[in-house]
Amino acid sequence: MQAEPQKTWTVGDLVKWATDDFRARGIENPRLDAELLVASALHATRMQLIIDRERPVVGSELAALRELVKRRRAREPIAYLLGEREFYGRKFKVDSRVLIPRPDTETLVEVGLERTRHASMYARVLDLCTGSGCVAVTLARQRPTTTVTGADVSEAALAVARDNALRLGAYNVAFVASDLFANVSGHFELVTANPPYIPTPEIATLDPDIRSFEPHLALDGGERGLSLVERIVADAPRFLVPGGVLAMEIGQGQSAAVAELYRAAGFTDVRATKDYGGIERVVSGVV
Repeated sequence: MQAEPQKTWTVGDLVKWATDDFRARGIENPRLDAELLVASALHATRMQLIIDRERPVVGSELAALRELVKRRRAREPIAYLLGEREFYGRKFKVDSRVLIPRPDTETLVEVGLERTRHASMYARVLDLCTGSGCVAVTLARQRPTTTVTGADVSEAALAVARDNALRLGAYNVAFVASDLFANVSGHFELVTANPPYIPTPEIATLDPDIRSFEPHLALDGGERGLSLVERIVADAPRFLVPGGVLAMEIGQGQSAAVAELYRAAGFTDVRATKDYGGIERVVSGVV
């Protein structure tokens, strides 16, 4: 009996197979994930997947996709599989050394820019817990005549941030290894921070994409989620010029408690700003 010929896979077949596989495993956005991974394996755009849907794929492309699908089945985040994530219109390189930039954090950038508009030509900016450098690099690119310092306790994260700054042309930003303000000197018109703010007991309840792959150092905010937040608010006034602004990303439901911390530390004009989802995501104030 003659052997059955081996199936010839097309681009469209791959997208459907990966979509069905992810859907069966309960992965959110199965079609989007499938398209992104197929496009990556084929070194193509998502638009090309539609145009070339009948094109047969070669063995090396199939092998590349199988590896990506295997990793996604284990819930490794798409951003790590692709090696990048868009933030404020720019593509930042990311891997397991850093937290994945999220759209919510763009609110922190917007607040920082808006509240220092008066100092837009000369501001000195400090970005704490800089991670991938997405906030520091974005602020530096949006205002090329300012000087920005990104600080992080993780040397591994800083390596990613420096690479992003160089690749994205943010030549007015520098990075320093520092546990919050420990190795920072000088005074700033703006201090931004996206510290870990998830309460320790809640870490285990996070989606496996987050709890199993993203660095816990960038997630765990202590028993109430405010351990680093409290330290930042208490120390920031010593590093801000008169009229300087502290803007910080926080977790859902934390805004009232954080605003009270600001006021107790002497901040005025304390505001809570909502993110794209309507959650009070950033608290800011003036010294």
